[in-house]
Amino acid sequence: MADKIKSFFQQKKRDAKFLNAGKGYKLTDSTSSKLTSAEPAKPVLRAEPTEEAKIAGQAALARLEAKKVDKPKFNTSYAAIQARVKREMELERKTQQDLQQAESTALEKKKVERREGRIEDPSTYAVVDVFFRCPYISDEILPRDEWKKKIREFLYDERGGEEPGLTASLIIQNCNSGKEKIENCVETLGKYLENIIKNPDMEKYWKIRMSNRIFQEKVLPVEGALDFLKAAGFDQEVLRQNENEEDFLIWNPDNCSVEELVILYDALKSAEQIPIEIDRNLQVLMPCQARIRNELPPSFFTISSEEIKREQQLRTEAVERNQMLRTKAMREKDEQRVLRRYKFAVLRIKFPDGLILQGTFVVHEKFKNVLEFVIENLAYHEVPFSLMTPDGMKLMEECFDKTLLELRLIPTAILEFSWNTPDGSSCSNMPTGYLKEEILACIQSV
Repeated sequence: MADKIKSFFQQKKRDAKFLNAGKGYKLTDSTSSKLTSAEPAKPVLRAEPTEEAKIAGQAALARLEAKKVDKPKFNTSYAAIQARVKREMELERKTQQDLQQAESTALEKKKVERREGRIEDPSTYAVVDVFFRCPYISDEILPRDEWKKKIREFLYDERGGEEPGLTASLIIQNCNSGKEKIENCVETLGKYLENIIKNPDMEKYWKIRMSNRIFQEKVLPVEGALDFLKAAGFDQEVLRQNENEEDFLIWNPDNCSVEELVILYDALKSAEQIPIEIDRNLQVLMPCQARIRNELPPSFFTISSEEIKREQQLRTEAVERNQMLRTKAMREKDEQRVLRRYKFAVLRIKFPDGLILQGTFVVHEKFKNVLEFVIENLAYHEVPFSLMTPDGMKLMEECFDKTLLELRLIPTAILEFSWNTPDGSSCSNMPTGYLKEEILACIQSV
């Protein structure tokens, strides 16, 4: 069968070759009559192109040459990939910034809602607010802002008392904001007094020109500064200076001696802010109450508009930092900066009987203060005990001098209470009661 197919195609090829051979003729025919003499064809003369055609042709050649490009010296496809990655990174960064802006707006809105009382039921708060005591003034328990007002009122009531210089020094420290501002004022006032103390006979140190730039910037804006100079024997007078009348503060040795200036100088340098102590806001909770009261009050989260802008800036920087390789030290530094935003912490001590002892602390307090708080409220404070974090880490003696911030017990934490047995055996012989009876009376009805 294969041979037949092969011979069939060979025959088709022969037939095609015969047909292409042209018209045939007989051998008896004269060849001379059939062949015609071939006359040479005259060449066709080409017309000379016009000047316009030449110019057009040259222009066309120039365009063709311009289209020819050398082989690129770099990988254009890789460059395109890089450009695309860059565009996507920019888009991602912008999206992240928009998200952060939305979060900041939501935070500001939440602040307004908290101030106006348009938030969740306050009964869900773990604490109503952060409260303080001031043993120097009274036994009242008030929020920080209330204490600032009360301290101001107390000091201004004492201005006309027996120690006006000391009172003025305390006003400088307690009624002004800005540490640098206060320090600059104290340094300037101290220099005025020090010049007179060291050179009591040089009258040039007796005068303070009130239009002086340093006086205007560092002394005059600070509450209590003029009261202090008055207590130091300075009186305000108008003197002629360079054909102009100006206000001066003149020291009068009859109003305050050099010895008294020394005492006032020491009072100025040693004065500090009147301390206020955080109130533990002790509470004893049932398990069901602890589950409900798990929100923190506005005072734990309220921040100023400047702080919001700073927070936005930090988040933007964080986005940029996340796009580069960073060391462990750099990451730890950023973590510490985030943790520093917290000022207070609510700690809950959970006892084996289910009761929970709750207290409020400053994040910079040491853990031993937490232990003292627990001991003060235990029925059997002489029995050793231990506290353990929910992840099973026992807070040993080496933790006692660490702050709550360092131990990451912020802004809230639950610690498990257990008795320490001498040999590590069962606690069956240990006390079954934990808190004092008067503390148990603090349990609120559900």
